[in-house]
Amino acid sequence: MAPVAIDLSSNPTVPPISQEVVTGTNDEDAFPDHLSFKCAVTESKGPRRFMEDAHSIVVPFAGIHGQGFFAIFDGHAGKHAAEWCGQNFSLCLLNALRKSPQDTIPDVLNQTFHDVDVNLTRLSEESDGKMHSGCTAVTAFLRLEDADGKQSFLPDGFDASGVTTDMIEAEAESGEESPESTKSSTSKPTKRSKLKNAFRSLGPSSHTRRASQPDSPAPTSASAARERERIYTPSPDLRVRRVLYCANAGDARGVLCRAGKAVRLTYDHKGTDKQEAKRIMDAGGFVMSGRVNGVLAVTRSLGDSSMKEYVVGAPYTTETDLTEEDEFMILACDGLWDVVDDQGAVDLVREVADPKAAADKLLDHAYSNYSTDNVTVLVVRFRNPPRSQ
Repeated sequence: MAPVAIDLSSNPTVPPISQEVVTGTNDEDAFPDHLSFKCAVTESKGPRRFMEDAHSIVVPFAGIHGQGFFAIFDGHAGKHAAEWCGQNFSLCLLNALRKSPQDTIPDVLNQTFHDVDVNLTRLSEESDGKMHSGCTAVTAFLRLEDADGKQSFLPDGFDASGVTTDMIEAEAESGEESPESTKSSTSKPTKRSKLKNAFRSLGPSSHTRRASQPDSPAPTSASAARERERIYTPSPDLRVRRVLYCANAGDARGVLCRAGKAVRLTYDHKGTDKQEAKRIMDAGGFVMSGRVNGVLAVTRSLGDSSMKEYVVGAPYTTETDLTEEDEFMILACDGLWDVVDDQGAVDLVREVADPKAAADKLLDHAYSNYSTDNVTVLVVRFRNPPRSQ
């Protein structure tokens, strides 16, 4: 759906600037069952003056253990659009799921991108043009489904779209730096001690960290207990499908490792792409030197309200049934993909069981190969590496 309205050091092995690693897990016992996964993200502003990337990890997503939401937002012309997405995209997805429970997930993702784009346009208008930034986006929603693509296994009355919002706000305000927790890169510790114990009572697998409004109310122990009751943990005997839904706008990319082979989950929207260039020219724009109207290298993004007539926010979406052959997924901005291809990235970290170490290795590889951009890498491991023969 279309929306509306520096050079590197001569020594490439110098440690990246402002590197941060946060991790999350859906199961503290590694990979004992078919629903577990581990994830980690690392980022660096590299040789750039400013960091304009943001990311989001929400686990368990929608209150269902085994589900997760992962995203990277690569900003340009400022950091505001990326930061807003890092703080709010998953909430927009939850809202779209709640409003249209019968829609397919690709349709829900399309609606979410549309809603986010509308919000960014509104924010730009309210700022009198001061906030004119945009960002590329790559998102992945790991969902549990029955054979019909539904969630008939959920208990009657379970609201799979309502629980996560309160959980996000709760731990974001606690500011606790647990090595197992996950967070958005834009999170800021606020009200550190007030919510720590209340959020812990949600259980060890409820690792969610996101930026939220500073004045979000603290949950009481009673409300925390109610939230705990609304977290659904599938029975070990329940066999469900794990489906990976990916959506992107721009050149942030997602790649799946399937039995050692790289499978691209996204589409690079660039001015050098013939189909995208034709779309822009049909809309009355032009592409010069691979840039839309000679300005922007990507042809789809969130934000960029001044170019919205041509640079749309409609995403490319994919749906992938995960199997025993699917080992891990890499999400990264173009700061990585500019210097390594899909298969090269997969080969580099296939034998690395720890997603944190894998993300670090990919980031280090990017700067060792003279990436001049901010770099953010997110790795989700669905199973341990295969045993060497």
